[in-house]
Amino acid sequence: MTSQLARHRMEVRDWMTADPVTVTPEARLAEAYNLMEENEVRRLPVVNRQGELVGILTRSDLLQHIPFFPDEDELEEELPYINMTVEEAMSYDPTCIESTDTIQDAAELMLEAKISGLPVLAGNRLVGIITESDIFRLVVAEWGESEE
Repeated sequence: MTSQLARHRMEVRDWMTADPVTVTPEARLAEAYNLMEENEVRRLPVVNRQGELVGILTRSDLLQHIPFFPDEDELEEELPYINMTVEEAMSYDPTCIESTDTIQDAAELMLEAKISGLPVLAGNRLVGIITESDIFRLVVAEWGESEE
């Protein structure tokens, strides 16, 4: 069983999703939506041509910038006709975490910022994303070990 102390010291890089799906600022919202659907994700880090993180686009960002409130079927049909780009809908300067920070740091940062995912950096380079689901996965794994 992992000790209480070790659990707090587990690093983000051990539980993050490495090499996340990304999108460029110039991409159209329909392209971003399709990437989210194909990859079953709710957020996309936005990177420039140099691969630097410049923002994040969440599903709720996308929905806030659509000029109507479609149901899922209408969204798929209507989104290709909306000419907005990711840059127009994304959140700039997203809250991030370093890959060597602890899972506790990530969880506290998400709670404080009231967000459900963080881009993970190693220096200036995007290396992953950690979400509430990743932290739940850790909790389930730890609880499973403690019952054995």
